[in-house]
Amino acid sequence: MTDAATVGGSVVTGSAPAGRFDLAVSAVAGISRAHAQRLVSDGRARVDGRVARAADRLRGGEEISVELSAPPDETLQPESIPLRIAYEDASMLIVDKPAGLVVHPSAGHASGTLVNALLGRARDRGEPLGSIAGVERPGIVHRLDKETSGLLLVAKNDAAQASLMRQFGSRSVDKEYVALVRGVAPAPRGRIEAPIGRDPRDRQRMAVVAGGREAVTEYEVLDEGGGYTLLALRPRTGRTHQLRAHLAYLGLPIAGDQRYGGGIGPGGLGRQFLHAARLTLDRPLDGRRLRAWSELPADLAEALASAGLDSDRLPEGVGAEVGEDAE
Repeated sequence: MTDAATVGGSVVTGSAPAGRFDLAVSAVAGISRAHAQRLVSDGRARVDGRVARAADRLRGGEEISVELSAPPDETLQPESIPLRIAYEDASMLIVDKPAGLVVHPSAGHASGTLVNALLGRARDRGEPLGSIAGVERPGIVHRLDKETSGLLLVAKNDAAQASLMRQFGSRSVDKEYVALVRGVAPAPRGRIEAPIGRDPRDRQRMAVVAGGREAVTEYEVLDEGGGYTLLALRPRTGRTHQLRAHLAYLGLPIAGDQRYGGGIGPGGLGRQFLHAARLTLDRPLDGRRLRAWSELPADLAEALASAGLDSDRLPEGVGAEVGEDAE
């Protein structure tokens, strides 16, 4: 937060630096640019008392006010949907999301989402959820595609949500995915640096395109054979469909990912073989390093066996451990 900023309740105010409005909001509130842009689009950030567009230019010195906590969305209904929990403390939890579960409501998914499940769980336990990410994202810090399984962070209060969002913004959250792809990787280890944007030929897809947003993915081969390769993936940026688009760009589409050219996976797998297997972060509660893991769900384990591949690097079980204080 800038020295000029002050906090009153859930509203932060301060003097704007010259430049874009969204960057001024980011500087005054001490939040990431992506978070600032969400607040601007929600109408929760103002300059001299009026709403503005993210790209509007400021001279400098205007008063910025930012409403960090969003009011609850009365249209979102709590639902009793069972969730598998990998870790939980007073400030956060880590959900082991199954494939097929949408993270938050959207067109065609007004109910039955992870958000509905979280609201139901919070209601039953008398607990809050973080409110600073937007009215449709209570507790949500990041997301996984509907057909991607694995670990997903949820904040129980605003301070934890802000901490986790800052960690994502500074790229200090380490994420590791497991993917089975068609084809042979060009090297045992590699780094994909290629910008991602909307595919001009199919607006429902992302692709490597000139002028896209910076995107970086590191990979490591865990096993290969029979026309498939098992990869550990570490995204260093968080673009939409980043892993799916980067692997398709390499000519290694994810097995089962029919939108990106992966076809039906081994054993008849009909969804992408992509699993968020590990997460490492600083625990908002006390700053200690937290490591969580999730084993492959049954459908992916069966598909991997059908491909005749395996690795001793795959997680066993679902759980977490807390290490030393973060430096």
